[in-house]
Amino acid sequence: MDTKLTLSASPHIRKDISTSRIMYSVIFSLFPVLFGAVYFFGMRVVFITLSACASALVTEYLAQKIMRRKITIFDGSAILTGILLAFNLPVNVPLFIPIVGSFFAILVVKQVFGGLGYNFINPALAGRAFLMASWPSIMTGKWTAPIRPVGSTISGIPLSFSNLDAVTNATPLNILKNYPQIETLIDGLNSTVCLKSLFLGNVGGCIGETSVILLLIGGIFLIIKGYIDWRIPFGYIGTVLVFSTIFYYTGITKACPIFHILSGGLFLGALFMATDYVTSPITQEGRWIFAVGCGLITIAIRLLGGYPEGVSYSILFMNCFTPLIDRTVKPRRFGQKKM
Repeated sequence: MDTKLTLSASPHIRKDISTSRIMYSVIFSLFPVLFGAVYFFGMRVVFITLSACASALVTEYLAQKIMRRKITIFDGSAILTGILLAFNLPVNVPLFIPIVGSFFAILVVKQVFGGLGYNFINPALAGRAFLMASWPSIMTGKWTAPIRPVGSTISGIPLSFSNLDAVTNATPLNILKNYPQIETLIDGLNSTVCLKSLFLGNVGGCIGETSVILLLIGGIFLIIKGYIDWRIPFGYIGTVLVFSTIFYYTGITKACPIFHILSGGLFLGALFMATDYVTSPITQEGRWIFAVGCGLITIAIRLLGGYPEGVSYSILFMNCFTPLIDRTVKPRRFGQKKM
């Protein structure tokens, strides 16, 4: 009896998981963060997010039409880029900011390099970096209000660290960067009240970065589904925790290690952007290297750089090293024995 063999290119083992399914699963996992942002910052969050998503969709459609590519605006990737870009913006930015940021992210970072799967850096983070370079005063929102002891108010806003208002941009990391010499404020940052507020999200900051618990809900869902590798967020956050602990007990930073991992966009970046399939290494060993590199750069920027935060630039920097990591740390060939 003759046996018919079918010859085909790898991969030969396939799963019933499409790009669209993954993208919309990630979008779904961000819904708790979106609802929490609306609760903390108001309905303006919706307008910023819709503006970013609409700009991403229109830009992708026009770019694919002009470049005569297949129209894929409904695969979820453009919408996800718009959401992540919006989540990296302060709530008080004018609406042209998310529109321009999404335009740059989709056209320059994604479509110019060939579309989905060909971009070498994360589009949403590149869009944020472009906005930071173009409109730094809008993106950082200089907080120049006078400092008073904990328990007093700034324009009626209590400085208990339980409700630092995003409109004033009085974020905990800004306070640590600009006023490390005021012991009362540093004590407030390290207090249980502040750490609890950071975990729940009732602090100032970018739209999608403030609530660690809501980010964890979405991130754990993606890990359980197998859509992201736990090694990158675990290695990233763990590296920041280890080195912030060392620097805290050696006196280099006055903020406790828990403050460093709960503040800023660490969980947003570690769970939803550093884990991007296209711009992160393909091997497990490579992902550990990538994660540790992100953590080291983040803590270095926070303590030595001019910006209070370093998540975005650390991920973009390591994105550029991903091809080198993949070339250095190669997966074992099928059938190859360990030496």
